[in-house]
Amino acid sequence: METKCKVISGLKKGSDFCDEERHKIIQEYLSSGKRKSEIWYKYTGQREEHGNITRWMYQLNYKVKVYSIKPTFDKNQIEMARKKDTRTEDSFETLQLKKRIIELENQLKDAEMKAIAFSTMVDIAEKQFNIPASGRVRHPRWSAFS
Repeated sequence: METKCKVISGLKKGSDFCDEERHKIIQEYLSSGKRKSEIWYKYTGQREEHGNITRWMYQLNYKVKVYSIKPTFDKNQIEMARKKDTRTEDSFETLQLKKRIIELENQLKDAEMKAIAFSTMVDIAEKQFNIPASGRVRHPRWSAFS
């Protein structure tokens, strides 16, 4: 006993649509690229679709893509937390190493300046007190200061 359905006219509730009308609505949704809520509003005047079109697609054997939002979200949250921790540790380690390099470079400059000052002091003392030059080895970098 098949019931005849009226051609879609005016606004109806979701339960008022017959299978033929549901096929037409689903076809429009699939071909138009519009959102389900836009199609639903066009035919019912209601803003919320509440999954009716998807339910009809299941009932009428349309292939429905199932999107799993929650597991992906949870998985992404965990991955983001791991990446954030790793990046924080890496950048903290990197900053510490850069700071250490700067400290060591400053210490090297200080040591070089002290060595030059010491060498200059010895050279001046040798000249002032007529001390013969000792057999010390001169660094090429320091010879410019004597």
